[in-house]
Amino acid sequence: MVAEFSWLPDYAELFCRSNFSFLHGASHAEELVERAFELGYRGIAITDECSLAGAPRMHVAAKAKGLPLVIGSYFEVTPDEVAPGHDPGPGAFGLVLLAQNREGYGNLSELISWRRMASPKGTYKLTSRMLSAPPAEFAHLRGMPDCFAILVPTYPVRADVLDAQVAWFRATFGERARLGLVQLQRALDGAQREEIRAAGERRGVRVVALGDVTMHRRSCKELQDVMTAIRVGMPVSECGYALAPNAEQHLRGRNRIGNLFSPEEIAETCAILDACDFSLDELQYEYPLELVPRGHTPTSYLKQETWAGVARRYWNGVPEKVARQIRYELALIAKLNYEPFFLTVYDIVKYARSQNILCQGRGSAANSVVCYCLGITEVNPDQSTMLFERFISVERGEPPDIDVDFEHQRREEVIQHIYEKYGHNRAALAAAVSTYRPRGVLRETGKALGVDPMLVDRVAKAHRWFDGSRDLLQQFSTIGLDPETPLIQAWARLAARLLNFPRHLSQHSGGFVISRGKLTRLVPVENAAMDGRRVIQWDKDDLEALGLMKVDVLALGMLSALHRAFDLRTAWRGPPSQDGKPFALKHIPQDDKATYDMICRADTVGVFQIESRAQMSMLPRLRPRNYYDLVIQVSIVRPGPIQGGAVHPYLKRRRIVAGEEDGEVTYPSEALEKVLERTLGIPIFQEQVMQIAIVAAGFTPGEADKLRRAMAAWKRKGNLEKYHDKIVHGMLERGYTREFAEQIFEQIKGFGEYGFPESHAASFAKLAYASSWLKCHEPAIFLAALLNSQPMGFYPPSQLVQDAKRHGVQVLPIDVTQSNWEASLEALPDQPPPHGQPAVRLGLSLVRGLGEAAARRIEAARTAGRFDNVDTLARRAQLERRDLEALAAANALATLAGHRRDALWQAVAAAPERDLLATAPIDEVEKPALGAPSEADDILADYHTTGLTLNRHPVALLRPELRARRLSSAAELHDRPDGRLARACGLVTARQMPGTAKGVMFMTLEDETGCVNLIVRPELLARQRRETLDSRLLAASGVWQVASDVRHLVVQHFEDLTPLLGGLRTSSREFH
Repeated sequence: MVAEFSWLPDYAELFCRSNFSFLHGASHAEELVERAFELGYRGIAITDECSLAGAPRMHVAAKAKGLPLVIGSYFEVTPDEVAPGHDPGPGAFGLVLLAQNREGYGNLSELISWRRMASPKGTYKLTSRMLSAPPAEFAHLRGMPDCFAILVPTYPVRADVLDAQVAWFRATFGERARLGLVQLQRALDGAQREEIRAAGERRGVRVVALGDVTMHRRSCKELQDVMTAIRVGMPVSECGYALAPNAEQHLRGRNRIGNLFSPEEIAETCAILDACDFSLDELQYEYPLELVPRGHTPTSYLKQETWAGVARRYWNGVPEKVARQIRYELALIAKLNYEPFFLTVYDIVKYARSQNILCQGRGSAANSVVCYCLGITEVNPDQSTMLFERFISVERGEPPDIDVDFEHQRREEVIQHIYEKYGHNRAALAAAVSTYRPRGVLRETGKALGVDPMLVDRVAKAHRWFDGSRDLLQQFSTIGLDPETPLIQAWARLAARLLNFPRHLSQHSGGFVISRGKLTRLVPVENAAMDGRRVIQWDKDDLEALGLMKVDVLALGMLSALHRAFDLRTAWRGPPSQDGKPFALKHIPQDDKATYDMICRADTVGVFQIESRAQMSMLPRLRPRNYYDLVIQVSIVRPGPIQGGAVHPYLKRRRIVAGEEDGEVTYPSEALEKVLERTLGIPIFQEQVMQIAIVAAGFTPGEADKLRRAMAAWKRKGNLEKYHDKIVHGMLERGYTREFAEQIFEQIKGFGEYGFPESHAASFAKLAYASSWLKCHEPAIFLAALLNSQPMGFYPPSQLVQDAKRHGVQVLPIDVTQSNWEASLEALPDQPPPHGQPAVRLGLSLVRGLGEAAARRIEAARTAGRFDNVDTLARRAQLERRDLEALAAANALATLAGHRRDALWQAVAAAPERDLLATAPIDEVEKPALGAPSEADDILADYHTTGLTLNRHPVALLRPELRARRLSSAAELHDRPDGRLARACGLVTARQMPGTAKGVMFMTLEDETGCVNLIVRPELLARQRRETLDSRLLAASGVWQVASDVRHLVVQHFEDLTPLLGGLRTSSREFH
């Protein structure tokens, strides 16, 4: 290309904004790089506004193309705020800063951080005085050393203003100052061009050509106009001068560049490119060292703490295999200088444990014996298929990833501890890039095109959670719009183009970046939406691409529930041992038959990980009888094994081993038998896929890890096929058949659909068993713990309560004379502690409209004696009228005032509105005659005020009507033979459409006797979309199927019976 177009000028674009300049840039970073490469540019800069958020993506793309990249940023400089009569400075102008080297990059990153952290989220303010005379803390940023500074004059600009700006610019930035010339075919471009050239010549500042690029091709102009309309909050037709007058802000051909700028202005772009000698690859990340005690190095301290942990974990003697593995891991960690990272995570976990916060490491870290001995993880790798290279490998050259789950209700304590220990300048959360999703993008583009708001709302609501990014045009047809009209065509086209564009930066769920020095010189830091938190401008993929470490401080609701359950059990039954220590995970008996019987029945509502529809359907087929079976259970209901075709072969082999089916479990070779023996010859875990590559195809451990990473990314990047020949040829050379080799490769592709690492499943299986044991043996305690840990899990409180009642748990209503803020345990007359089964008293937290502070005042007031009446309650607990009305509506005042209708009247009398009845004597407020409420009225009020009812199930009230319609209950269907026609009806409690279900939706109906699981084929969903998605009370007709104790109704027809509920509002949970 260079020889063919050698007559074209060399050019580097130095003013280029990606779509990380939110609602300004209309192209992805990768598209800009690809187009610049096609056009033969010498290089390109990324200059997003007060941001480096898009820099890592641009860096990766440019590196792949071999295209030089300059890291920079653009700023709108605003006039200084000065008193009248004082010099106002150079006024407003645009500024492009380009990092010349690592020091310049650090200065640029720190400037962005300073201005972002000093402003509300999503904004910044930069004045000329901040650049020429910054405060003492940022004095080193005066004139932005080691950065090229390019003045971008506003359009149009007066000659005298421009001259003053150039003079100030030269004085502030010295020899690094440049004057930018932008030519976008605007009316005054010619005149401004000459004024810029003249000003540069007068002040000795070189002029450089700039494109002010916001899109890679001119065809993006339509999208840019829509983005402008979204930004200014009005339809495109009303945006006027806010819109760019043409499509010139794209990457233009070099021939066009040569016609717009002088040779010197073009040559200056390449001169600056050549002078900017910095790459993001130069960033070196250093973890804190203050955790290392005096007299120790990181290596010696990590070794000391690890071997101390060995003594605790292996108190009966450490096996030689484990000791050898520890020595190997420590040596590799030292070789890669990762000791400070491990010590940082170790310190965080130690802090959590010192505060009695339950935590557990998971993910690939559970492959590490060092992590196990340090107490970071709880799964002994010696009891599973250890593959340390899944966690760390030399070949990968990237840092390990340690995920630690903490109680979700107390994780904030850990986060604030990290900030307090390291300071906001050294610790921040990774970003999460919030992108435009289908429903939101339909709304935004519809409004930008001036579509009627009611129609926009209809279209957006018609797009449901499972539709994803499928053909948006089809969605218009579903609500009766003609997809051939120009407006609908444009709407669908623009929505599809804006889909997945970055919308803003939010915070990662818990990925912390902690540095030895100033974090702001490594990556820009800005305020998070949540007070007291800061986030960097890069997400986890950016950090991974640049080889930077993070530690994931994650929240897990089940840890909160387990901790609460342990505390409740200790309080009810006493300490489990003589030492007086509270009940803990270690006290749960292993291999409890009753627990596994319950699991095999799929009686797992509320249980961790195995409570979903898909898991419940698998449990009676897989029938877990021990811990490792649970590990497999957690892993097998995942897209990886399903897409890889592992599920049915594995289940068949289990039946063969159990003697329930004829056949033989065979292995392709003795070497692979060692890898696959525990899963009966079927690869289920990521580690097994890696081991197959090592054992059967000759991969090194590092190569196997690269294969694993390619598996995880192949859907997005399509880079898995390059491993096909190496796998197949490697297996052929070792005596395996081509058929088997191809089968293994297809399974590997399946694992690209989200295969689980065994280490991760092993961590989760521990929690699954613990929660199952509690549900089986301590159902009341388990229910109270779940209610007190909301929001969490698969099921809302109403379903948890209904399930517990079916298991014999007595649930007591909310009562101000008994209830605390949280659910609590109460002794029944014939079931005293510590051996009896308690009842669960619902907590005041369920009362909608009642705050925790008011509830805590009620608890405190109760310690002084019982309440005689509502007036006493109101006075002693200092309750306002709205508090009393909320309590009365929830029937929580029944003990003091009778039924909720009477209680509401007494609430008004006890705390009258100041402006209406404040001066009226209470005995003058007469209670009107009220009719007796019906049971249906009470149930309706229960759901409105607490989200659940302890009265009869709503469907029980409708049973006579449902029987007349020949609709069976869940209990009646349970024993129905396979293949019979069946009709069921219930409240819709869950809808789920996993990505592997090929368009099949799974639904759950609940009635007074239990639940019915539905299978909804894609064709029925298309035919009865409204009934499927919008009904709250649903009748389903179809074929009843029973196989391996799994029961479900394959639906052929739906009928929406929601009107029978009257005013009752119920809700369902919708999942992928």
